[in-house]
Amino acid sequence: MALTGEQIMAALRTIGLPDGGDLVSRDMIRALQVQGDAVRFVIEAPDAATASRMEPVRQAAETIVGRIDGVSSVSVVLTAPTASGGPTPAPSGSKPPPDLKIGRHPTPQAGPEGVPGVDRIIAIGSGKGGVGKSTVSSNLAVALARQGRKVGLLDADIYGPSQPRMMGVNKRPSSPDGKTIIPLQAHGVTVMSIGFMVDPAKAVVWRGPMLMGALQQMLTQVEWGELDVLLVDLPPGTGDVQLTLCQKTQLTGAIVVSTPQDVALIDARKALDMFNTLKTPVLGLVENMSTYICPNCGHEAHLFGHGGVAAEAEAIDVPFLGALPVDLDTRLAGDAGTPIATGDGPMAEAYATLAKRLIDGGMG
Repeated sequence: MALTGEQIMAALRTIGLPDGGDLVSRDMIRALQVQGDAVRFVIEAPDAATASRMEPVRQAAETIVGRIDGVSSVSVVLTAPTASGGPTPAPSGSKPPPDLKIGRHPTPQAGPEGVPGVDRIIAIGSGKGGVGKSTVSSNLAVALARQGRKVGLLDADIYGPSQPRMMGVNKRPSSPDGKTIIPLQAHGVTVMSIGFMVDPAKAVVWRGPMLMGALQQMLTQVEWGELDVLLVDLPPGTGDVQLTLCQKTQLTGAIVVSTPQDVALIDARKALDMFNTLKTPVLGLVENMSTYICPNCGHEAHLFGHGGVAAEAEAIDVPFLGALPVDLDTRLAGDAGTPIATGDGPMAEAYATLAKRLIDGGMG
């Protein structure tokens, strides 16, 4: 029987830490890869001082995983972030972090390429900002993960990255070898954003080639591991990032998010036309902010109209994936870094239904 990541994580749960918990419950395991009978992963300590005391733990992890039936080789690297937020190697001998220079010009490639280990790549786009696309992306990623899928989330909104806040992670990614980037984990999802790499108080002022290079780095230089699906949260509009992703990446397809009013649908149609022009299949449309239910009296109101996206989907003959309400708790949960889909209740159920629809359709 083939080795699985679950077997490795189960073994690592048996390694207790001196200050309580274990490597898995303390969320220290990064970039777990199982390739045949070879296993690789990174242990990321919370700080350099802790890492300096964890070499016995690293050795124990290597030994315990090596005892699993079917494992012939184990590589375990120990890292820790620096006080300034950047990664630094722990005393186990890992190499320095990469000199990323996010925003460089792209390197040449022959044509569209996949991402190693990633089965499906789905872009989530919109024709304009303010329709809740990033909220849908983060909650859909969590909902898919809760249904047993291995999910990645790439925040490709270079000018306005919001996933670090919405997913509740703000550490700088580390590197085991000075070449690759180890993404972060949150709520069962593997996450990467340029927001992890730049000062959040500084504006990103780049021309198109730098945007293209940054997107290429985040797709190809990141150790995504084995994923069922990678969701790409696109910036608003139909610009350089969308063009680069569709032309240079083997996309499974795209989901377009819109609110139901006419002014939003005008721009959503432009996004649909862009994906069609770039030969990217449109997997479906989502109507966000579809209804509002008063928490006091239960009255249902349609603040932005209702049903416009469903009608558009029918008119252009693409699937309508569902309608999501306007909800205060969803906004509060996103601001707090704990997506509403992590819990229970009507909104979590709505995202679970959306995730199941994608899974049942072979898209998730």
